[in-house]
Amino acid sequence: MSAQRNGYTPLKQQLRGPDIVVAPGCFDAFSAMMVARAGFSTAYVTGASIAYTRLGMPDIGLVSMNEVAQTVSLIAERVEIPLIVDGDTGYGNALNVRRTVRLFEASGAAAIQLEDQTFPKRCGHLKGKSVVPTGEMVGKIKAACDARRSSDFLVVARTDAIAVNGYDDAIERAERFVAAGADVLFIEAPESEQQQRDMCARFKGRAPLLANMVEGGATPLKNAKELQSLGYGLVIFPGGLFRAYSHMATEYFATLKRDGTTNAFRNRMYDFKQINELLETDKVLAQGGQYDAKNFS
Repeated sequence: MSAQRNGYTPLKQQLRGPDIVVAPGCFDAFSAMMVARAGFSTAYVTGASIAYTRLGMPDIGLVSMNEVAQTVSLIAERVEIPLIVDGDTGYGNALNVRRTVRLFEASGAAAIQLEDQTFPKRCGHLKGKSVVPTGEMVGKIKAACDARRSSDFLVVARTDAIAVNGYDDAIERAERFVAAGADVLFIEAPESEQQQRDMCARFKGRAPLLANMVEGGATPLKNAKELQSLGYGLVIFPGGLFRAYSHMATEYFATLKRDGTTNAFRNRMYDFKQINELLETDKVLAQGGQYDAKNFS
């Protein structure tokens, strides 16, 4: 089973390229379609935004493995770009991790992100986190590597230890994660540019590092070129789209409540024709038309 899909470059190959890989966050087939339409080569399926949109709840470990897998399956049916999928803690122990990897890979994921928080986990930029012993996480990483069917399927190992035990412990954990077979390192919530420089230099040539840009989070915000200059190979913007959507929706409903009509918002909306052009409705109907009964009478 190969991660190559209709000409799109596998994520593993993208990470070997000279430029940082930018993966915007998505949470359903429509948002992923918009990521691909904008020209991005990879998308990040964010567990937080799935919690926000499907449950209307914060990112505190309430989303299940099957809910994420179903979301990934629907996204993969609509878009061809590689998907990095947030697998939280793996939804249990190492055996649960094995099942999660098999399910996500079969659903169309190109990579799974696993973290060393205790269960239930919480957003990496919320306070009050705790982490499992390093050895437990090493076992999960090994289980994930053993469970994947394709070597193109990547394991992204995340540690939240900076906020819990400090920077040095996070680096020690990352060393163990690389030794266990992790393909990408995600050292969550560095607190300074110097920490970012140090960690990128330490693991250069051994595993690409992932940067997580969270608006209002603990890590200083930088653009992709700045992060590349620090040594990062991959950057995700997991919640940006949802935050933009929340701002827009607040204004939209305030306008509708005030005016009893959407007219004041029309210049910021697609109309019926434009939405159908965006969704390629005519193309989809034409595909279905190939199978009309009249063609086989």
